[in-house]
Amino acid sequence: MDLQVHIKMNSSLYIRDPEQSELGKKIIKSSIVMINELGFEDFTFKKLATEIHTTEASIYRYFENKHRLLTYITTWFWTWLEYQLVFYTNNINDPLKKIDIIVNLITFQLEDKFLAEYIDKEQLHLIAIAESNKSYYTKHVDEDNKAKIFKPYKDLCHNISTIFSEYAPSYPYPHSLASSLLETAHHQIFFKAHLPSLTDFGKDKELKNLTKFLNHMVLSTLKNS
Repeated sequence: MDLQVHIKMNSSLYIRDPEQSELGKKIIKSSIVMINELGFEDFTFKKLATEIHTTEASIYRYFENKHRLLTYITTWFWTWLEYQLVFYTNNINDPLKKIDIIVNLITFQLEDKFLAEYIDKEQLHLIAIAESNKSYYTKHVDEDNKAKIFKPYKDLCHNISTIFSEYAPSYPYPHSLASSLLETAHHQIFFKAHLPSLTDFGKDKELKNLTKFLNHMVLSTLKNS
């Protein structure tokens, strides 16, 4: 059974909640498509306004700049990913099975159990792979962190690290391994598509071998603790 998901976002991310109007939803829906197609650098509010037949001023009533908009949609993605993790691991006691779920989840190999009518999660996943680190590689990252803007990403890493600790209680670096796993998955998927000589999976049509690699990376690290 699919469940309708409504994610409450940190109010520091927006000026006006886009969830509360049709224009706001159009901004989110079209920005996901355009950032994925154009890249964050070439995406502008002027181009977005033209696409959704509104004015730049109207978009600025929702977001102070395009960086805030990028952070909003990537934060939405991390929150949704955590929902999926909780859903798939809720009734499972074996931490080894949970680790397999984590790897398949972060590589988009599991069926999506949550509906979001105007969010294209496959395109959003591609944005998370290619653009998400731009949301925190900034000079104001500490200020944003104090505003708890990155809490969903940190919560996701914490939940993953908890599962790692279930499997290997003596392993001393579960949070570092959790964040490294997420970043490695994204780097390898990006390299596979664009810089294949930096990965062993450039010729693969599917992600089966990549998931094997990620599982091996995690389990070999935890088993040697």
